[in-house]
Order: sequence, then C-alpha cells, then structure tokens
Amino acid sequence: MVVNWNRKELLRACLASLSRQTEAAFEVIVVDNGSTDGSPELAEREFHARVIRNCDNRGFCAANNQGIAAARGEFIALLNNDAEAEPGWLAALHRVCAQGPEVGMAASKVLVWEDPRRIDKAGHLIFPDGQNRGRGTGALDRGQYDREEEVLWPDGCAAMYRKPMLDRIGGFDEDFFAYGDDAELGLRARIAGWRCVYAPDAVVRHHRGSTLGKSSVLRLELIERNRLLLALKLFPWSLLWLNPVYFAARLAAGIAAAGQGAGDTAHFPGIRGKCAMAAALIRGDLGALRLAPRMLRKRSAIREIRRLSPGQVRRLILDHRLSLREVA
Repeated sequence: MVVNWNRKELLRACLASLSRQTEAAFEVIVVDNGSTDGSPELAEREFHARVIRNCDNRGFCAANNQGIAAARGEFIALLNNDAEAEPGWLAALHRVCAQGPEVGMAASKVLVWEDPRRIDKAGHLIFPDGQNRGRGTGALDRGQYDREEEVLWPDGCAAMYRKPMLDRIGGFDEDFFAYGDDAELGLRARIAGWRCVYAPDAVVRHHRGSTLGKSSVLRLELIERNRLLLALKLFPWSLLWLNPVYFAARLAAGIAAAGQGAGDTAHFPGIRGKCAMAAALIRGDLGALRLAPRMLRKRSAIREIRRLSPGQVRRLILDHRLSLREVA
C-alpha cells in the first residue's frame, strides 16, 4: 500500500520497484490525497494499481487507514511513495511475520537513496521524552544490521503489519496526521503484546525528508507535537512525569550539537533559522496541549488491549532508548 500526494515521478519509481517483487502474491493499493499532477492516472494506467482517490490531503494516517480497510490480505505492507524496494522485499517481510502468530510487525532495512552505503533506519529507537528515530540512522552499513532480531517497531516508510492485529488494536491514530504516527501504532501494538521482527533482507532505498523537506518548520512542529501526544497516550506515568527533564536534556544536547554545526539545527542556519525552530517547537507544544484531553481519554481506552504492565512498558522503552548523542 502506498500513500501519495503530488509526487508523480517518485510514485512511478516506487510502483516500478513493486512490479519487480519476487516470490510474493500481492495487490497494490494507492491512496491518493487529492493530487493534481496526474499521479492517480499514472498508477492506474501504467501499473494497474487499485487507486483510492481523496478530494483533498487527508494526511498519512487517514489515508493509510483507508487502504487498510480496503485491503483483502492477511498482511499489510506499507511503502512510502519516496521509497524503492529491492525485489525480495515483500517476501523477506512475509517470512519473518510467518514465524509465529505473535509477530504482528516486520521492519525493513532502509538505506539512504542518495547514498545507499548509509543506513536510514533498521527498526526504531526512542528517547524517554517521546522523540524517536531510526536505529542506526546515518551510520555506514558495515553489516552491523544484517542479523534478524526483535526490534521496538518498524518505520512506517517500509513495514509489514498483520491485519488481525490492526483489526484488534486499531490502525493509525488520525490525530497525528503525519510524523510519529508509526511510533504510536508500534508502541500501542507492543503494549497489546505483539512482537516486531527486523528482516535484514527486506531492503528499501528511501529519499529522506522528501514529503515536506528537512528544513520545513511544519515538519518540525508536527514532530514536536506528536512526540508529546505519543507520551501522553502511551507512556507509563513513571516516565511521563519525567518528560520535561528528558526534554531539557535532549534540548541541551541539541544546542551543543548546533555549536558544532551538527544535528537537525543545521537545517535552520543563522539567528532567523533558530528563531523559526523555536517558534515551531512552541506551536507544536501548544498543539499538543489542545489535544491533551483527547489523548488522555484514549489513554484510558488502552486498558482494553493492554497485555504489558506499566513497568514492562517502561522497561521496553528504556531497553530501546536512544542515547543523548544519537538523539542530538
């Protein structure tokens, strides 16, 4: 399943990579969020994909939920329109999902499209304030992620989910719109007792930050808002009370990295750029505050699917935590 919005040429390459998949029987569903560049017609005409057309941009979460509802298979594979899969991608994901009924998710080995020697994501890690990112992001691929193993959750850029799991716990939380949505779904699935296995042979190349761009203040705002929403909805209280402390530590590490021209702050140069960053973070925090009552109601509903205790969830997060150096 591919979600698309006005990325015709990226979509063409993405769907072409799916047409080359081997050892897998599958259908391709494209959910188009109101594109005006001919993307839906391309998907239908050249690739015979099943296209769901929205009149406007409903966001990554709502569009994925539409595709999940329409899918007929036992497993749902997601591939970003800015990603291209190697021919054995689907088969490798399916192999690890088939290891047992408790495996609800499979994670891909995602490489940077512009430099495939580098890792983009090999599963996910999280910082205890809710900020999360790919395991191994930016590292040279020296084979250190070539072992099949359990990981925290998959990156939604290239992942497989068991449909009965989604039927049980629900799909993407549409309040997130985009960014951090895969983390929320993944942690919710882990709380409900499902496992995630990393498949090193499921290789994808990904254009990083092509949706809004790495220097987008809207992207930064959504990431900040959604890391707070994630914590409010799913974190045990023992971690949630400490969220400001962890956030302050991460902010200090980010400032230190900025002094060396490194980290995300490098995409926002100069005083004006730093002010734009600060304003985006504040807007994100205010957005999370407005949605806080709704997240707390959803938090209460989690008890219906819970299999892990709050202590086990805390241990899970801390066992898969990002270091300050990595998160900065």
